[in-house]
Amino acid sequence: MAPHDPHQWISAFLDAQAAELGASRNTLLAYGRDLKDFAAWLDRNTIDIATSSREDIENYLIFCDAQGLAKSTRARRLSAVKQIYRFAFEESWRTDNPAIQIRGPGRAKSLPKTLEVIEVDRLLDAARQTGRTPADKLRNTCLMELLYATGMRVTELVSLPVSAARGDPRMLLIRGKGDKERMVPLSPPARIALATWVTTRDEIEEKRRSKGHPASLFLFPSRGKTGYLTRHWFYQLIKELAVTGGLNPDKVTPHTLRHAFATHLLANGADLRAIQTLLGHSDIATTEIYTHVLDARLSELVLQHHPLAQDDDEPEP
Repeated sequence: MAPHDPHQWISAFLDAQAAELGASRNTLLAYGRDLKDFAAWLDRNTIDIATSSREDIENYLIFCDAQGLAKSTRARRLSAVKQIYRFAFEESWRTDNPAIQIRGPGRAKSLPKTLEVIEVDRLLDAARQTGRTPADKLRNTCLMELLYATGMRVTELVSLPVSAARGDPRMLLIRGKGDKERMVPLSPPARIALATWVTTRDEIEEKRRSKGHPASLFLFPSRGKTGYLTRHWFYQLIKELAVTGGLNPDKVTPHTLRHAFATHLLANGADLRAIQTLLGHSDIATTEIYTHVLDARLSELVLQHHPLAQDDDEPEP
């Protein structure tokens, strides 16, 4: 029997996403926020989620549009609504799926921002100089070297278990979205930075254990609730590194380094399927966006440097 409270629908849906699909905590939080907004709108309009119609859902989308929400946000909210109604249909809470034929606003197609190799070098140099203590500088250097060497997602990076870094590894085992595992190779600079940080980290942890603190399981320990550095902390760090390295901080995010990793590999002849595996993309179409980034960059270089593309304002002799 279907629950009467829409929040019970949401709770059951999120539990199923976690148990059956291995959805990450961040994915579940995003679903939860979007569906709570939808539930609040239904409540204000005295609409029962169990009997709501396609027109009701479309009116909700009109409401979102009137709020000035971006296309990507509206598309994401519709995706969440579609999924909870599909879940309700599969659970026999409803005999129909009122959202199944609703088309979303689509997403604005834009190429991911990336960085030049020299800009990455500036960020890496900045990491070596940034930190209150020598240990902080070693940690920051390790974070940045690993991020650029592997193309990891930020959550994958900050939550790495220290066991993955033991024994001077040439490959790292990463647990990604949907609890899927993949192996990524480490560059020589990343291996050096990792080995140096692990030694320092273990010394710090030993001092903490001698004072009665429990041992940390993470490569980048933190005293916060999760036990490791947060995505927000790392976001602030990379902005600081951008300023120190003389880059526009608006241009630099943790995900920009992931894009740079993929784009630079492709530019140097790496196979698209290999890049897909390294990034942990389930669909090759997601990886193919980097071919467009490279095409756009090559076009820009031609327009800037090819003699036939230059404006010649001087009259012929």
